[in-house]
Amino acid sequence: MTPFALQYARPQTGEPAVPYAFDQAEQVNVLAGGGYAAEDTALLARLGSTASTAGSKTHWDD
Repeated sequence: MTPFALQYARPQTGEPAVPYAFDQAEQVNVLAGGGYAAEDTALLARLGSTASTAGSKTHWDD
């Protein structure tokens, strides 16, 4: 018998595509046009955040 939750589980498809990239020099997420992703309210409303994994890769306590 298959547990109920496993009937609806989907395989993870990897990292979602995001319209911003992490700028190592400034330590922030920036848009293709050069603006800061955190200042784009439409982007934040659509995605919920602009969290980066960079902190987790550089700080053991993140």
